[in-house]
Amino acid sequence: MFKRSVNISRIKKNERTELEDTVLIEEPMDLYVNSEALVNIICLPHDLKELSIGFLYSIGIINSIKDVKNFSVHELENCIDITLTENIDFNIKNLDINPVSRVVDSTCGISSPWRNAIKKTLEKVKVKETLKAKSDIKLKSEVIFTALKNMQLNTPIYRETGGCHGAAIFDFKGTLLSVKEDIGRHNAIDKVIGDLLLKEFSFDNVFLTSTGRLTGDIVLKAIRAKIPIVASFSAAIESGIRLAFAYGITLIGFARGRRMNIYTHPEKIII
Repeated sequence: MFKRSVNISRIKKNERTELEDTVLIEEPMDLYVNSEALVNIICLPHDLKELSIGFLYSIGIINSIKDVKNFSVHELENCIDITLTENIDFNIKNLDINPVSRVVDSTCGISSPWRNAIKKTLEKVKVKETLKAKSDIKLKSEVIFTALKNMQLNTPIYRETGGCHGAAIFDFKGTLLSVKEDIGRHNAIDKVIGDLLLKEFSFDNVFLTSTGRLTGDIVLKAIRAKIPIVASFSAAIESGIRLAFAYGITLIGFARGRRMNIYTHPEKIII
């Protein structure tokens, strides 16, 4: 249950109407790893498996779904317990996450300790080298415009309520591989990344779309997945632009209708 009806008064053209409206319910999800409490994520209680797998991948605890031995979803308690394979050296104390940062809310993204965890992972998995190898790829602007329209058509919760964000991953032909929604834009991206990991799809030759602002923490998630192109309906923020430039990612904002603003590495986009 992630939405409900409420009674509202609507004023339009100097007329008041009493009617029902649909609103979303955000709830906390407790994520346990090897039976240890890792994080509490405020989210839309839907696609929790994808969210948890995407989050663990983003912060570098896992590198593929093969690193997960078992996961138990307890939907009534909004709780997921993930057991890692024996070869994964996981110690929660090594993350150095303070109690306040153990809560990831739905407002402005992830806190500094989690961003630092992602950055440490980028150094280990040689992301910059992989993205550099993808520097000569080309993608038609028409494919991006069509993909964003496709994402919009496949985010029914947003269309009904206007209260959530959407994210999607497409291949370079414009085929939709995954689309998810959540209260938080960062959660929606974790969900599509987690979905591809669960399906054991490759992140080669794909691009990411979003409805939200392109901040540094959002771009970090794309860097972690080695996704070379990110496009959004919304604005790019300086922190996101700086990271995208450094890692060779093409960052596109205000992609609406037939126009887009390309902030970094425009050579990948052809008209």
